[in-house]
Amino acid sequence: MSDIPGDRVLLILAADHRDSLERGLYGLTAPPTPAQAARISAGKLLVYQALLDTKAWLPAQIQPGVLIDEQYGASVAELASRSAGAVSVGLPMEASGQEWFGFAYGDDWQRHAGFFAAGYPKVLVRDNPGLDPARREQQAKRLGEVSAWAARAGRSLILELLVPATDADQGAIEGNMDRYDRELRPGHTVAVMEYLQDHGVEPALWAVEGLGRHDDAVAAAATAQRGGRQARCLVGGRDAPYDTLKHWLQVAAPIPGWTGFAIGRGIWWDPLRAHLRHINTAGEARRRIRAAYLDYARFYLKAREGMLPAEPDPVL
Repeated sequence: MSDIPGDRVLLILAADHRDSLERGLYGLTAPPTPAQAARISAGKLLVYQALLDTKAWLPAQIQPGVLIDEQYGASVAELASRSAGAVSVGLPMEASGQEWFGFAYGDDWQRHAGFFAAGYPKVLVRDNPGLDPARREQQAKRLGEVSAWAARAGRSLILELLVPATDADQGAIEGNMDRYDRELRPGHTVAVMEYLQDHGVEPALWAVEGLGRHDDAVAAAATAQRGGRQARCLVGGRDAPYDTLKHWLQVAAPIPGWTGFAIGRGIWWDPLRAHLRHINTAGEARRRIRAAYLDYARFYLKAREGMLPAEPDPVL
């Protein structure tokens, strides 16, 4: 059960990237040296400091959160866990960069998952109804173990769901990924959610790739709560372009059952990259990250409260 009251929204700054961060931002081609790992950790601390900088400007309806990993963000996890609830803490449990879900710390996953006072353990899942049935079954079994552990531990599990296109999907939409997002992914998303629920996977929050049409967002929220469940949905950023992400937020925010977002690279990647290249100072990077988070936060609240002009659903 999520611990966010119904009149508040959970807006998560996702900074738990590991494999993609090592390669894409820091240009690593081998496991990091201690000095390189320290540099990555320092960057994550800067991102968290920028989130703290937003507190003076955040409306009372917002509960800020940070999604941070143990590998490079242990100091952030510790600081945020001691914030007396000022910042909600999510901790990933999956190994980074894997096609199918596996535990970051193998058989020792429960000890690591329980080490920090993180109210939101998180699992990243890639699934599609067209993928190999045996692999899907195996993944669902592992996720069911995590779900049962979270329930026993009184933690609110976040399931971050990515639904990649299969070869068959690619053929059906002639390789046009915009068409995939509109025509196929919404239905696949609902089907995967139902499949996982039927296999005992019961997250408190589904972080779903953004949906561009009202009816699709309604269907996802209804699926999260089917059969009397109390789960809710977050808009996942998926590193989408600014205008696309704003559209996803505008679609989902007013719909009951959607309770916030989990956005990462769209907020901090460019400012942090500029800082690493000595284009701006640490202070300037913090200000840019703060401004980006506040921009999305204010936009989400306006959309939730019906203060934005209605947009038509995209034409197919």
